Formats: sequence, structure tokens, C-alpha cells
Amino acid sequence: MRRTIVLVSTGALIAGAIAAAPAATAGAGSAHHPRAVTVPESVGETIAAVNARRTGIKWAACPDGWGLAAPVQCGWVTVPVDYRKPFGATIKLAVDRAASTGTAAERQGALVYNPGGPGGSGLRFPVRSTSAAPLWTKTAKAYDFIGFDPRGVGHSAPISCEDPTEYVSAPKADPVPDTDADKQAQRKLAAEYAQGCLERTGAAMLSQMTTPNTARDLDVIRAALREDRLNYLGVSYGTYLGSVYATLFPTHVRRMIIDSVVDPSRDQIWYQNNLDQDVAFQARWQDWEKWVATYDSVYHLGSTAAGVQAKWEALRASAKGHPIGGVVGPLELLNFFTNAPYYDSTWATVAGVWSQYASGDTQALVDAAGPDLSDTAGNITAENGTAVYTAVECTDAPWPTSWRKWDRDNTALNAKYPLLTWSNAWMNLPCATWPVRRQTPVDVRSHHGLPGVLIVQSTNDAATPYPGALETHRRLAGSRLITEQGAGSHGVTNLVNPCINSRVDDYLLHGTLDRHDVVCGPHATPVP
Repeated sequence: MRRTIVLVSTGALIAGAIAAAPAATAGAGSAHHPRAVTVPESVGETIAAVNARRTGIKWAACPDGWGLAAPVQCGWVTVPVDYRKPFGATIKLAVDRAASTGTAAERQGALVYNPGGPGGSGLRFPVRSTSAAPLWTKTAKAYDFIGFDPRGVGHSAPISCEDPTEYVSAPKADPVPDTDADKQAQRKLAAEYAQGCLERTGAAMLSQMTTPNTARDLDVIRAALREDRLNYLGVSYGTYLGSVYATLFPTHVRRMIIDSVVDPSRDQIWYQNNLDQDVAFQARWQDWEKWVATYDSVYHLGSTAAGVQAKWEALRASAKGHPIGGVVGPLELLNFFTNAPYYDSTWATVAGVWSQYASGDTQALVDAAGPDLSDTAGNITAENGTAVYTAVECTDAPWPTSWRKWDRDNTALNAKYPLLTWSNAWMNLPCATWPVRRQTPVDVRSHHGLPGVLIVQSTNDAATPYPGALETHRRLAGSRLITEQGAGSHGVTNLVNPCINSRVDDYLLHGTLDRHDVVCGPHATPVP
């Protein structure tokens, strides 16, 4: 009741403030507006959305170098850095679109996409329409496909925590510590990285790198598209973004698909979620090893999973003592090989490169796992992605500050699940010394007006373990869960599985949800 009264009483303020608002300025370093006021974030978002609807998006050919050819078009949406200060500093978010391919009568609006991360760019999504990707041809007739770079990502006021050349330099230290001195060295690197985020990004922007703010940005994009309600597809972290959006703006949702789902519980975001990943990655890694062993006649890496694991341990130990090609040590190996537990579409690629190396082709592995210092743009993108990942996860929620807890939890996990545990710990450890205030996560759950959400999840997903989908399903009343039983690829809706594909089409095209949850068989297992 109190919140309702506040919003009603500020209605006149919003209207007057919008009418008197000065033109928005681009860049986090925008000049301070003389009329800057502080308001609740919900009020600031409303002001930004009304301005965005009034302004719209000026679509044009995408800039050179973005790799987005016609008929894809690009534009910009202006949002506040801090929604409590809607007339303060602003940034511009890069958006793109492929117009619907159907008739005017078939068109249902815009479908907005987020691929995850946090730190991933969605700008490639419209290419699914322009390339006539078979799974999306029906949907492309009904919807404009909309991608965007979230705040801090890519072309949307990109943030940074480290020099990109230093970020990709190799070999890095083995993430699995042998001594306490190794742990202390990693702690020092993590603290330096956190400080680098502050120095290279600035507190004003860093403190606003949160999922709720990205959800508010998403609603401003909806308004700029002049859509009354949002159609949304989110994968991986994009599921958490969607869940937060659904919580904050339930009446603004038309259709929402969340695929490969983050557990949104407050006690999971983000420390516990990362620990749970370590367990799930180990299991999916073992699935891949069994597959490699099945095709020993092709790869010659072992006829049993245990044999493949023994070869992996030998490869890892060899690279630790003598980095392959001078640049591929244990961490670089891990960064490449964990493609396999992420996506089974990479199973043959990873096994093939390893097999080539085992046959004497060192360069194949160096090219796959080592850095390319000549790829300036790619290295900037990679560093930016990690910076955004760190900034959002660290700022979103409280993290343990006691090294004793980190050490105890990860030492125990590593004993049973050694593949990812320590490398995951070091990646997240900057959150222990994070230099800006950490927020309280949104209490994700459905509220009045939220329509049925479609949830899609494979049972063996490593990056977002299956319990996350169950918990989100429980929290979002009226949602339906499609389970891909016995599969484990991260991201399901873009894979060929008719049991799932037909239901995704029915939902997006007709709003149809099954009366009950559905269990589908797995998509086809990769073949060399």
C-alpha cells in the first residue's frame, strides 16, 4: 500500500519532470545536469521509459566493423547510469533488429534476446532471421528479432578491469594450488583485479552494473520499440535477467522463454551457484569422456572413460611442467577443454584437436587453446566480457569476505570435483574484496499480471544445473517446464529436438502452453 501511494503521489512529478527534462547525453561521463534529482528507481525507470517511447529508435545501417550486414539495422537507446538520477549521467545501449519476414497481419511484435554471461552480446540474434535458420523461420514471420548489448558490454559503454593484452597473456599460473603460497598469489591477483575494475571503470558506473538495472534497461528498450509488452528469450544468465524482469515488471510481459536456468534464490546468487557449477561440470565432463572412449577408433585417446581421464591428467601435468608451444599451460588447456562440458556440439572438435596433438600436431592445440595477440578486437571483447561478468555478479549480491570460508569450501569441493573448482574460485574471488557496495538480490517470484512463462532445461546441464529450473518453475506461478531428459548441452532452444522446437513455436506464435509439464527425450548425440 505504501508503495502504491508513493507512485500515485509522484505521478505529477514524473509528468512535469519529463516535460522539462533536458536532452539526454551519451556516455557515462556526461555532464552533471543542473536539475538532477534523486527519486526511487521505479520512478526513474518510468521517466526513462516514457522518454524512450517518445524518442523511439532511429534505425539505420549498422556501423562498419560490427559484422552485421543488411537487412539487419542498428540503433541506440539512451538509459540513465543510475535510475535514482534519471536526469543525471546517461549511456547509450546498442540495439539491432531484423524485421519480421511475414505479412503485416502475421506480425506480433518484437522478440528481444539475451544470450547470457553476464557479459554476452545479443547482437548476433537477428542473423537467425536473415540467414533463415530453419528452427526460427516460423517465428521470424511473426516477430522482429531484436538483439542488444547490455550496459557495459561491447558497444554499450563498455567497461574494463584489465589491459586486454595482459588479460590474454599466457601461460597463466596453474589454477590448482600446490602450496599455500600459490593460494596467496591468487588472492593477490584477485584483489588487484577488483581494484583494476574500480580504476578502469569508475565507481559511478561500476556500482550500477547490476541485474536489476539491466532489467530496467530491458524495459526501456521495450518502450523505445513502442511495444506495450515484452516478448523475450533468455539463455543462461539471460534466464536470471528474465526472471528479475518478470518480478519487477509482471504486467509488461507478453511471452517469455527462459532456457538453461539460473537458480534465482537469494541464497544462491551468486556464490552458491558457482559452487554448484563445479559439481555439475565434473559430471558432464565424465559424460564427454565416455563418449570419447566410445570412439576410440577415431580419436585413440582411450577405450574407457578412465583411460581418457588418465590421458587428460598426463596432458595437464606435461603442460604444467612445459607449457605447450610456450603458451598453453593447465589454465589455457582448461579454458579450451571446458567447451566440451558446456556444449556437446563441441565434443568432436575438442576431441579432434586433442587427438591431433597426441599424434604429434602441437600447433593444432596451440591454435585452439593459446592466445592470439594479433586479434586486438577479439582480445578487447574477451576482456570486456570477463569484466562485465565480474562486475555484475560481484555487485548483484553479498559475497563471503572471509578467505577461510573460500578456502574451506573450495578445498572440500576440489577433492571430489577437481575439473573446475579452483579455476572457478579464482575467477570469482575479486568479489571478496569488491570496491563498491554489494546489493541485495531481487526476491524472484511471480506477481499479479504475469502470464505463463515457458522454461526449457536439460537434466545434465553443467553451467546451470537442473535444480535451478525446478526452483524457478516453483517461483513463477503458471509457468511450464520442458525437461530434455538425458541431455546436457547448455542452451536447448537452438538445438534440433522436435519435441521442444514445436512447443517453442506454439508458444511464441499462439501463446500455447501444455496443460502439464513435459519431458522430452534428448537431442541427437554427436557423431565424429
